[in-house]
Amino acid sequence: MLRKIVTALILIPLAVIIIAFAVANRQIVTVSFDPFSSSEPAAALTLPLFALIILLLIFGVLVGGVAAWLRQSKWRSTARRLERQVQALRKKVDALEGPASGPAVVPGGGDAAPRLQLRPPLP
Repeated sequence: MLRKIVTALILIPLAVIIIAFAVANRQIVTVSFDPFSSSEPAAALTLPLFALIILLLIFGVLVGGVAAWLRQSKWRSTARRLERQVQALRKKVDALEGPASGPAVVPGGGDAAPRLQLRPPLP
């Protein structure tokens, strides 16, 4: 419930700001992709200024997300490798423990070695 309230407190003002920005920047702009001909560009895009800015923001977020994802690939591969090692070690531990209800197996039989007797120190 608290998460929905916080989300609403962030998204509603953000939506109002974006709508106000779009209403204030309705001018039509032409973006040219041809550096050699400014009068008749081979590739140009005509759209409202707010649409251009919002598209550029979305593009920037996507490029930043891809860059962050690529930089974290080393950590993701390390985490996957360590997870595989943990699973293999858990299987080994389970195999060594055997059934939990069975008696404990002592290597070398059940005979304990005689205890060492020490004499008290001389005065």
